[in-house]
Amino acid sequence: MKKFIDRQDELGFLNREYERDGSSLVVLYGRRRVGKTALLTKFMADKTSIYFLATQEAESENRNGFKDMVADFLQNSLLKTATVNDWAVIFNMLVEFPPKTKLLIVIDEFQYLGKTNSAFPSVMQKIWDTMLMDKNIMVVLCGSLITMMESQTLVYSSPLYGRRTGQIKLRQIDFCYYKNFYANKNEKELIELYAVTGGVPKYIEQFQSESDIYTAIRKNILDRASFLYEEPYFLLQNEVSEIGSYFSVIKAIAAGNQKLSKIAATLAVKQTGLSKYLKTLIDLDILERQVPITEEHPEKSKRGLYKIKDNFISFWFRFVYANQSFLERDQDDIVMQKIRQNFIDNHVAYVYEDVCLNKLWQMNSQGQWPFYFSKAGRWWNNQTEIAIVAYDMKGSDMIFGECKYHEKAVDTDVFYTLVKKAEAVAWKQNQRKNWYVLFSISGFTEAMQLLAKEREDILLLS
Repeated sequence: MKKFIDRQDELGFLNREYERDGSSLVVLYGRRRVGKTALLTKFMADKTSIYFLATQEAESENRNGFKDMVADFLQNSLLKTATVNDWAVIFNMLVEFPPKTKLLIVIDEFQYLGKTNSAFPSVMQKIWDTMLMDKNIMVVLCGSLITMMESQTLVYSSPLYGRRTGQIKLRQIDFCYYKNFYANKNEKELIELYAVTGGVPKYIEQFQSESDIYTAIRKNILDRASFLYEEPYFLLQNEVSEIGSYFSVIKAIAAGNQKLSKIAATLAVKQTGLSKYLKTLIDLDILERQVPITEEHPEKSKRGLYKIKDNFISFWFRFVYANQSFLERDQDDIVMQKIRQNFIDNHVAYVYEDVCLNKLWQMNSQGQWPFYFSKAGRWWNNQTEIAIVAYDMKGSDMIFGECKYHEKAVDTDVFYTLVKKAEAVAWKQNQRKNWYVLFSISGFTEAMQLLAKEREDILLLS
């Protein structure tokens, strides 16, 4: 049996919705393979429930499949053999013969019903309003195509808008849970696994049986028979219409072009022509726009940089998509050589900064400092960059951090360089108290450890 790890907040919310008096309508959505069905399976385990998986077949085929499932649930042979052309008739049967406990109805891949019949959200809205809303029933509408699920169930123009009692956008599993998936791996190995699998349960599962990260990459991604070899195509093909244009944007960013002007120059297009693509990729949780953390008006900042938010997508575009000409000619050895040369410095090191930032937030909640910071992230200007800056907006304390994913221990030069960099940050410069935190995957030299013992403002984490 597979382990069920994390998702306690989401499971708790679903159970509270189920236990509340009256009816509930919850929308659960998120990218493919992120664990929606596993969460629902866990949630449904001890409940009277019906689970229906919609397909891309004609609406009549889906309706007939749902009818047969309801007939089996009610043990109604007459319904089983009947021809039913109205969804309302099937739902009415459930209402007429309710179970003793609250009935849970899960419709998975709900967006396919709206895809085959654009009026289906209106059909579902009428069924909810006239039959289900006042009954002891919970309905979960689940889907893996984010754009469609939002347009069919969440946006103001949707007939179902205002009916839901809750929604969950299921995201990737956080790095802190990786030790539960890979019990025999050390911190360094876990970070490298996270840098590729990115918190997606199905990817994590694929990498569990391999002894080292490079063997796992070769077997599970570079092998053209592996589902991960072309995974980004499948992730995007049903979400966007111009997949080539979106791939070009992601490829440009993966190559290091993070400024809007550089992305546009690389693609030889006007900056205004990129807005639609960037917004869609941000909505799909593939990209994020970052600004220096001290910016007072982020949405107006001219220092915005676009970063690939998804670790797997980032890895794939850097090492697979960029080298497909070799892979298609079965020249995997060349690609593996490139990966071994660049994987740590050009990929893992950046993921490590995200891991460190998350750890900083955890320490904040545990009262690590004599204050609680309210903002944390990267900071940069035209001359320098600091991996982590965190501060209390209403106070006068600021934390500066560096994250080093190197084979050698971090020495005092890293600290003094950080102190110098901190001078460039203008926020309350002459009034604040500076704190410093250094993260190092390979530990610290004796000199650095001694310095940290002598000063209360330095924290070392390895």
